[in-house]
Amino acid sequence: MKKRYLRNMSALSEEDMVKLNKSRVCVIGCGGLGGYIIEMLARVGVGYITAIDGDVFDETNLNRQLLCNISNIGLNKADEARNRIKVVNPDIVIDPIVEMIDESNIDILLKGHDLVVDALDNIKTRRMLQKHSSKLKIPMVHGAIAGFYGQVTTIYPEDNTLDLIYSGKSQLNKGIEKELGNPSFTPALIASIQVAEVIKVLLNKGEPLRKKVLFIDLLNNSFDVVDFS
Repeated sequence: MKKRYLRNMSALSEEDMVKLNKSRVCVIGCGGLGGYIIEMLARVGVGYITAIDGDVFDETNLNRQLLCNISNIGLNKADEARNRIKVVNPDIVIDPIVEMIDESNIDILLKGHDLVVDALDNIKTRRMLQKHSSKLKIPMVHGAIAGFYGQVTTIYPEDNTLDLIYSGKSQLNKGIEKELGNPSFTPALIASIQVAEVIKVLLNKGEPLRKKVLFIDLLNNSFDVVDFS
C-alpha cells in the first residue's frame, strides 16, 4: 500500500483500495460539482476517471470551481481536470472527453464504466443521463446545487428517482441553479456527499441514498432525507 493512501485506513481496507484502483468512474461535468468530485475521487484512489465537458472556463467560474484559476480562463474544463490530477495523483488515469453529451454519443461515452456521476447543471441532460445509465445497467449518483441548497441521490438502473424529484416541490425542481447562484461552499459540500455515495456503491458498503434524496438547506441548517420507495 502506497504511503499516500495510509490515511484512508481504517475507513477503507487494503482490499477496498485495490477495488477502488480497478474501478472506472465517469464524471459528467467538470465545473462546480465536477471539479471537486474528480479531485476527491483521485485522492481517495479511484484508478480510472473519465471527465466529460465540452465547455471552457470563464471568469465567473473563479468564485467556486476548484479547477478554475486565472491562468486557465478560456481553456477546456476536461483537459484542465487531467492537468490538475497529474500533479495531485499521477497514478490515476484521467481520460478527458472534450464534448457535451447528447443522444448521439452518450452510450459510447458511458459504456464500460462501473458508475456514472451527474455533475450537470440542467434537468434535460440529467434525465437523458438517467435513461441511458439505466439502459446500460450502470448506477448513477446525482447531485444538484443552487444558492444555499443542494440535493444528492443514488440511482440504480431499475430506478427512476429523477422523475420523482423533478415532479415534486424540491428547491431545485425547476432548474434554478443560475437564478439562485452558487457560492463557493455549496458545490464543495454536495460533491463530498456524492463522492461518499460513489465509494459506498463501488465497495458495497453502508446504505446508499437509493430511492431516497438528501435535501440540504444550508441557510436554515436543514438536512432532510425524503424516501421515495
